[in-house]
Amino acid sequence: MSRSNRERTEQTRQALIDAGRRLFVEKGYAETATPEIVTAAGVTRGALYHHFEDKKALFRAVIECEARAVAAAIEARSASYHARAMLIAGASAYFDAMMAQGRTRLLLIEAPAVLGPLASAAIDAENAEATLRAGLAAMLPEAGAMLEPLTSLLSAAFDRAAIAIEAGAERRHYEQVIAVLLDGLADHLRR
Repeated sequence: MSRSNRERTEQTRQALIDAGRRLFVEKGYAETATPEIVTAAGVTRGALYHHFEDKKALFRAVIECEARAVAAAIEARSASYHARAMLIAGASAYFDAMMAQGRTRLLLIEAPAVLGPLASAAIDAENAEATLRAGLAAMLPEAGAMLEPLTSLLSAAFDRAAIAIEAGAERRHYEQVIAVLLDGLADHLRR
C-alpha cells in the first residue's frame, strides 16, 4: 500500500473514531446509530465496516484512544518526579485528563456497560492503571504481593473520585485524601 493510501486509510479510521466519540458523548452508545456515525465522519458505510467489525468495535477503539490519552497525560506530568511526588502529580494529571468533555462518561460508565467490566478493566490496566502501578512500586517497594490488589483498589478510588469531581465535588479534597492515603500506606508498609 502506498504512503498516500496508508495516510488515507488512517485518516478515514481516525475520522470514524472522532465522529464516534462525538456521538457517543452526545447521545450515548445505545442511542448512536451507525448511519449517524458514517454521516458525521463523511465516509461510506463500507468504510466503517472495512475498519471496524461493528459499532462495538468502533466504540472499543474510541475507549482505547481515550485511555491512551489519559495515560499519556499522567506520564507527561509525573515523569520528572520521584516516588510520592510522582503519584501526587499523576493524580492531578488524571483528574485534569478526565475533565475532557465526555471522558468520564465514556471510560467509567459506558465502557464497562458496553464492553463489559473485564474488557474495560483490561484497557485501564494497560493505560492509567499501569502508570499507577509503576508509581506505587516506586514509592512502596515493600508492597510485594500487595501491589496488584493495592493498585486495583486505588484505581477504583481514582475512578470514583473522577465521577464525584465531574458531578461538582471539591477536587482539592480528593487530592488531599490521596496524599493522606499514600502517606498512610507508606507508614504502614515501613513498620
